[in-house]
Amino acid sequence: MSTYDRSMALTGQPPKSLNRHQKIATLIGMFGLTIMLLAMFNVSFPQKGLWLSISLAAIFTGTLWFSWEAYSHKLPGIKNDGVWFKSISSRGFWGWIAGIALTGFYIVLYFYPEYLGLVRDGDNKGVIALFDPLSKALSGNPASQWFVYGTLYTVAILAFGIKFMWKYRHNRYERIRTMSVMFFQTAFAFIIPEVMARLNGDKILNGGSLPYYDLKNVWPLNYYNFEGYRIKAFLSSGDIGFALLIFGILSIFVITPILTYKYGKRWYCSWVCGCGGLAETAGDSFRQLSDKSLKAWKIERWVVHSVVVFVTLMTTAVVYSYLGTDTSKYWLTKSTFLIGVASLLTLVFAWVMLFKREQLQKDAQYGAIGYFVIIMALIGMHFFSGDGNVFLFKSETLRKSYSFLIGSIFSGVIGTGFYPIFGNRVWCRFGCPMAAILGFQQRLFSRFRITTNGGQCISCGNCSTYCEMGIDVRAYAQKGENIVRSSCVGCGICSAVCPRGVLKLENGPLKGRIDSNQVLLGNDVDLMSLVNQK
Repeated sequence: MSTYDRSMALTGQPPKSLNRHQKIATLIGMFGLTIMLLAMFNVSFPQKGLWLSISLAAIFTGTLWFSWEAYSHKLPGIKNDGVWFKSISSRGFWGWIAGIALTGFYIVLYFYPEYLGLVRDGDNKGVIALFDPLSKALSGNPASQWFVYGTLYTVAILAFGIKFMWKYRHNRYERIRTMSVMFFQTAFAFIIPEVMARLNGDKILNGGSLPYYDLKNVWPLNYYNFEGYRIKAFLSSGDIGFALLIFGILSIFVITPILTYKYGKRWYCSWVCGCGGLAETAGDSFRQLSDKSLKAWKIERWVVHSVVVFVTLMTTAVVYSYLGTDTSKYWLTKSTFLIGVASLLTLVFAWVMLFKREQLQKDAQYGAIGYFVIIMALIGMHFFSGDGNVFLFKSETLRKSYSFLIGSIFSGVIGTGFYPIFGNRVWCRFGCPMAAILGFQQRLFSRFRITTNGGQCISCGNCSTYCEMGIDVRAYAQKGENIVRSSCVGCGICSAVCPRGVLKLENGPLKGRIDSNQVLLGNDVDLMSLVNQK
């Protein structure tokens, strides 16, 4: 009897129950998690290195085996696999359980690490002690809650990254992009910073100690990078420390703008960033949960740009707090620094308003004017009041507030813990200041766009459904209009799930990149004039 599936449904069939191999893979993965849970409840493991290896290997193997069974027997191509029929991926019972569990983990991680076994003055206990052998092998230091988190974070990106590549094996762009985020997370975010810690106190650093430095993180994502203690640590660590400080500054003003101009924000958000790496791999099953409504888009724009203003004010106040005032001793004084910040913001604001104003909607123009006036007013109040605290608040108050509200609650507890509820890019979309700054440049000054072939679109809606940033891609495709959105991270999933090849990620000239008049609707366009312009 033939078992050939003759269904023509684009959405596929409801998911089948787990097969025997998937059930075994699930048990193996749960066994690995059980070891960590037992360690968290202070069950003593005599050979911690061995049991940690068994635990991580079980989690990794279980995830890979389960994924292989899910995709190995299917032909390459679009895999919807009934995501709206599954409780875990459709805000069902198991979705909420997963969200609550992840949120609880992040609350303990950020605010109650002692429950994980962290001991400030003494030997670690619990699950953190289980990671001590690995931490000492890499950095020579006992593990912390952040080392535990970094290890699990890296394992998740590697395991789910392989799953992602199996799922989208029909798309070369997705395979290469995923290998990129796996490499940068493993090398730049995990191994290199830990190994660098072994250099602390060595003569190669002039006896200094480098602060922990994730080399792929750029301000404002690493909002703490220019705090006083880190600047002192960089400057006391010889040429290597000074080079890292210069690299951090060049990343903001040179490297990032050039790469964003050439490739859009995708070079970072979808190829390098660890937050994006976890969202694209472990969070892939939840990308369809992003809110596509107009209301969500309006909230997104105001919230994420308010975070940018917050981190700008906070960083300015922190740097201002440790600068001197004597011009005979310091080339960069408090006043010079504030004047420099004000001048840079004025140049950016003037450029946008003079040359790019027509590309901004009215409320965006008003918002830009409002934010600019607020920042300039606060800087002016400092000069005229003579108060020692810039922006009316102590720098430490601003730093702690940002660290708690944005660095902990938004990016961790909500941004990752709520994957199964709000989608996998809720942090990138609503809270990440790095994504907002790169998106600002992508919208106004970048060669990147997603081109559409409207004549081939069948309005299936796959592109909009699986856009993790909440963009209604289908609306652009139906009109044959280029997609140039500041929120687009260039993940390429819209193109990967399109059954007709309508969408294509491209880099091209700035001219005509945003031009809705080229939409081919009836006789609205003089085709010959367009041909002659080419």
